[in-house]
Amino acid sequence: MVEISLLRRSIAELIGTYVLVFLGTGSVVTAVLLIEGAELLPGNTFSIGLDIAAWFAIGMAFAIAIVAMIYAFGHISGTHINPAVSIALWATGRFPTKDMVGYIVAQLIGASLASFSIVAILGSRAVATGLGATAMFAGVSYGQAILCETIATFFLMLTIMGTAVDNRAPAGFAGLAVGLVVAADVTVVGNITGSSLNPARTFGPYLADFLLGGENFWWQFPIYIIGPIAGALIAAFVYDYVSGVKELE
Repeated sequence: MVEISLLRRSIAELIGTYVLVFLGTGSVVTAVLLIEGAELLPGNTFSIGLDIAAWFAIGMAFAIAIVAMIYAFGHISGTHINPAVSIALWATGRFPTKDMVGYIVAQLIGASLASFSIVAILGSRAVATGLGATAMFAGVSYGQAILCETIATFFLMLTIMGTAVDNRAPAGFAGLAVGLVVAADVTVVGNITGSSLNPARTFGPYLADFLLGGENFWWQFPIYIIGPIAGALIAAFVYDYVSGVKELE
C-alpha cells in the first residue's frame, strides 16, 4: 500500500473542512435570509427566528457534508476536519505531532476559505447574517457555553472512536454514525451555543466577519477551543478505558 504524503492528506483535510463549513454555515446563512421581516440583533445575528425545524435542517446540512467527506477522504486523511479530533488522536498516541500541526493548519485554512466563498457568492447580506458564526445565546453564561460544547463534542468523539478508530467496529458505517450524531447535537444545542463542536468551524466565520466589517465574536472564541478540545480528549480516553482497545494493540 502506497503511503500518502502529509501534504496530500492535509489538502484532503482542507477540502473536507471547506465543504463542511460551506454547506453547514451556508445553511445557517440561507435560513436567516429566508426569514422575512426578521430584525437582526447585534451580537446574536445569525440565530434570529430559527425554530427547531430550522435547526434540524441545519443539523442535516452539517451531517450530509460530514458523511460525504468521510466517504470521500476517510481512506486518505481519516477525515478529521476538526482540530479537536486531531488533538484527541494525538493525545492518545494515534497521530504524530507533525501531522497534527499540518492537519490543524489545513483545517483552519479550509474553514476560512469557505466563509469567504459564501461572502463572494452572496455579498454583504451574508455578512449581515453573521456568516453562521457560533455564539452564546441569551441567558447562557460563558461557563455554561463551555460545558455545553464539551458535552456535545464528547458525543461526537465517542462516536468517532467507536465507529472509525476501533478496528473491531463494523466497516462502512462510520460516516453515517458520525454525521447523525452531529445532526442531533446541532438540533439539540444549536440554540444554546450554535453547536460548534469544532474550533475550525467557528474560526472561519469569525475571521471573515472580523475582516469584512461584521460582528466581532473573538471574545467568545475560547468557548469553542476549550469546550470541543476538552470533550474530545475526555471521550478518547474514556473510550480507550471502557473498550480496552489499547490493551489489544
